[in-house]
Amino acid sequence: MPFDPRNIPLTPVEARVLATLMEKARTVPDSYPLTLNSLITGCNQKSSRDPVMEISEGEAQEALDSLRMKTLAVQISGSRSTRWEHNFPRGIGVPDQSAVLLALLMLRGPQTAGELRINSERWHRFADISSVEAFLDELRERSEEKGGPLVVLLPRAPGARESRWAHLLCGPVDVAALQSAASASGGAGGNASALQQRVDTLEAEVAQLRATVQMLCESLGVEPPAIQAAPTE
Repeated sequence: MPFDPRNIPLTPVEARVLATLMEKARTVPDSYPLTLNSLITGCNQKSSRDPVMEISEGEAQEALDSLRMKTLAVQISGSRSTRWEHNFPRGIGVPDQSAVLLALLMLRGPQTAGELRINSERWHRFADISSVEAFLDELRERSEEKGGPLVVLLPRAPGARESRWAHLLCGPVDVAALQSAASASGGAGGNASALQQRVDTLEAEVAQLRATVQMLCESLGVEPPAIQAAPTE
């Protein structure tokens, strides 16, 4: 029977760990499955994360053990180190396209269908926004026998052009809190938002390169090079 978040919802740390495994499986497949250290780096990166978190090694390991009990993560023992991979589509009972959308919602918080389509480009290329909306509607109308809805369409926030979607894997959504947070950050303006998106993309690429270097160093049995701080004026 698929995992039912209504009975045992994911914790925020479990959701971040699970979604990070799903992200890296698609964006850096050469580094996947992930070691614990690589997973923690991905969970705590500053780009493409909402909220930004600081997950400790103990918290990450506890989340992995819990996800394994829920059949959502799998431990793989290798000759050099233990690695982890997700089992989300099968464990939750959804197609790959729906799994991509749920992972993005877990990583980046509530988003519009258009934002989800843009943010999923490196994971899965949806034909158009209508295709994204079709999978979201399917997740919202999921039958009780399969575990009930996995997403909810939030009321449109004041001043917003479109409504945003949120996942239900961590339990019911506090709509009032989300709207308050959105209102507090909504005055940045379009140019700042576009610039931030470019910065997020570049930071994500750097994080992925670092993960690849770390994997290569682990396979060669050498220490990764120290990262030098940028000079200040």
